Amino acid sequence: MENKPISRTLRLLSQLMELHEVNPFKIKSVANAAFKIDKLPFAIASKPTSDIEKIDGIGKSIAAKVIELLETGTIKELEEILLQTPPGIVEMLGIKGIGPKKISVIWHDLQIENVGELYYACNENRLIEAKGFGLKTQEEIKKVIEFKMAANGKFLYAHIEPTVNQLLTNLSLWLNKVDDNALLEITGEYRRAVEIIEEALFVIGTADIENLAKQIPAFADLDLKDIGDDTFTAHTESGLHIKLVLVPNADFYLNFFKLTGNKKHVAEVLKLAGDGPFLDENDIYAKAGLDFIAPELREGLDEIELALQHQLPILITDNDLKGTLHNHSDWSDGVHTLEEMAVYCKETLKIEYLGICDHSKSAFYAKGLNEQRVYAQHLQIDELNAKLAPFKIFKGIESDILNDGSLDYSDDILKTFDFVVASVHSNLRMDQEKATARLIKAIENPYTTILGHPTGRLLLSRKGYEIDYKKVIDACAANKVVIEINANPLRLDLDWRWHRYALEKGVLLSINPDAHRKEGFHDMRYGVMVARKGGLTASKCLNAFTLSEISTYFEQKANAKLI
Repeated sequence: MENKPISRTLRLLSQLMELHEVNPFKIKSVANAAFKIDKLPFAIASKPTSDIEKIDGIGKSIAAKVIELLETGTIKELEEILLQTPPGIVEMLGIKGIGPKKISVIWHDLQIENVGELYYACNENRLIEAKGFGLKTQEEIKKVIEFKMAANGKFLYAHIEPTVNQLLTNLSLWLNKVDDNALLEITGEYRRAVEIIEEALFVIGTADIENLAKQIPAFADLDLKDIGDDTFTAHTESGLHIKLVLVPNADFYLNFFKLTGNKKHVAEVLKLAGDGPFLDENDIYAKAGLDFIAPELREGLDEIELALQHQLPILITDNDLKGTLHNHSDWSDGVHTLEEMAVYCKETLKIEYLGICDHSKSAFYAKGLNEQRVYAQHLQIDELNAKLAPFKIFKGIESDILNDGSLDYSDDILKTFDFVVASVHSNLRMDQEKATARLIKAIENPYTTILGHPTGRLLLSRKGYEIDYKKVIDACAANKVVIEINANPLRLDLDWRWHRYALEKGVLLSINPDAHRKEGFHDMRYGVMVARKGGLTASKCLNAFTLSEISTYFEQKANAKLI
């Protein structure tokens, strides 16, 4: 074994010892030994074991650990301390800018146990108020995590959207100069609004492929890696894979269609449509005897059957949303005041209502509201509603679902809210059976209005806990509980692949931004995007209800509890 892995192992041991508050003198001796071994001019493994403790900065105790590592490949003390430490916490030790002291705060004070949760907390501005942190540190941590997330070649749609749209604009301007008859579109998984993107695919139509192919390398915005006769690939600075495909103008729309849908969708449509020629995408679907299928739906599910039967849903749009539910203010871990959030909704977003859902008392790490603070917030809401009418703030709460499935307030408190979002924030490692039973018990609580981010997933960071989707959705149908589509780009949970089943069962969905600042409201558009993939219509979306409609809905829900 070379010196560097020995040094790294001892350094990890010292960091974990500091994290678990072992004797500081012992920590210092291990850390010093790690540093010394890394700088040795010779391989420590080449020395007789009796000589290792004589090396400057090592000593008898550290030598025993080194010898154990050389002979067994591990150190028992390290293995024992690793068993006491969540794997995500160990991973955090590799993040530049945060050492064991800060990680201890993240773990013990903020109840964050992996990098995905840490990134989500950065987006919520939760680190700013934590001991030893600040805005600068939070932003540095966020950038490092984003770099790590991008290293696997996968990107959140929301993260690459500005880059892709700017590239589309710049490419269009450049094409107008070199080939003013060229056609250009973004296609592939980006056009289908897939939540995780591996490639941005552009199709370019031209009357002279050979001539344009010679000029493509001059487009300054891309550092081309692979140049073919009609295909060019590149990577952005962040690592996003870019592909440009040149096609004849006459076949542009056929290729635009082919490169958009998944293989199953494309094959089935063209089997019905024939070989063309086609004027545009509408012409392709018309010749196939199909209603036009929106790009988001082209996933090879049941969309072709629905199009044949003229039963495609009229997909929800951004303009259909009349209000926003599940949002946080500075009463808990939000950035802006309740009044600032409400005024922004009324004056900037021009929507009719705001559902405020600050964290409940179990979320102490997020300044969750105890019963006295709930009462105080409700008084403020009454004052603001009088001031901002006809705009309305609904009294909501994001109530933690406890391990046994109960909510963390008594019925006497729960009945004071207009609506309750029930969410899991702790103990995410239950097996499927227990996790499902936990959710179902919460769903059966008569005060639960909305099931929040049902699996707790964080895209590219945390898979989320396993649940039996059908049982959970069936329980929501039976208890008339709405399921959230959490629109935060890191969550997008409920997964769009289960929207259809929920809608078939008569379950309403709600596109909730989970906003922790004013800017967070704009995440609703990402929720709309995945809701469209799931086939959601405005009539089946709770926050597409008007103020009058949703007020009636909440009142009926409250009256049902009295029966």
